[in-house]
Amino acid sequence: MTKNEARLKYKKLRQELSSEEIEVQSLEIANNLLKLPVWEYSYFHLFLSITQKKEIDTEFILQILHGKDKEIVVSKTDFENFKLTNYLLTDSTVLRKNKYGIPEPVDGIEVPPQKIDVVFIPLLAFDEKGNRVGYGKGFYDRFLSSCSVETVKVGLSFFEAEPEISEISEDDIPLDFCVTPTKIYSFKSL
Repeated sequence: MTKNEARLKYKKLRQELSSEEIEVQSLEIANNLLKLPVWEYSYFHLFLSITQKKEIDTEFILQILHGKDKEIVVSKTDFENFKLTNYLLTDSTVLRKNKYGIPEPVDGIEVPPQKIDVVFIPLLAFDEKGNRVGYGKGFYDRFLSSCSVETVKVGLSFFEAEPEISEISEDDIPLDFCVTPTKIYSFKSL
């Protein structure tokens, strides 16, 4: 399956999900995250959901991170340079939706990518080798390439892995794990 075929297939499948299915499956994904060997780390990067694109509701993951007293990092998107700037999420962080419906911090304490221990990554599809397909703009590949080589990359998906996604380039950064409502895929040992 090519990246474009995967994008089309999984955008369609995601649009077919009801809000109840999204809520239940998002909670199951959050519960499965608790089984990952990542909880000794401190800095966790989390995407904030684009509800109109029927992304995983990350509110449950936010609650887990708060409950475990972790440092939570969220991004602001620069669409001119296709880059993410990362900010510490605090009680005083003001979030606003940008023109694409992405909740983002207005400003705050910037966190360098090298400091982030774990990144939870949005995606449309992934394969059994840990290759992932997003919306195609390369924001996360650029961001992940600036993180430490030890940063743990965790994809979150409503759907199971494809056997293989073709057209993977050397700039594509593979996942270490992908978590679905029913399964944890591990692509590399920690």
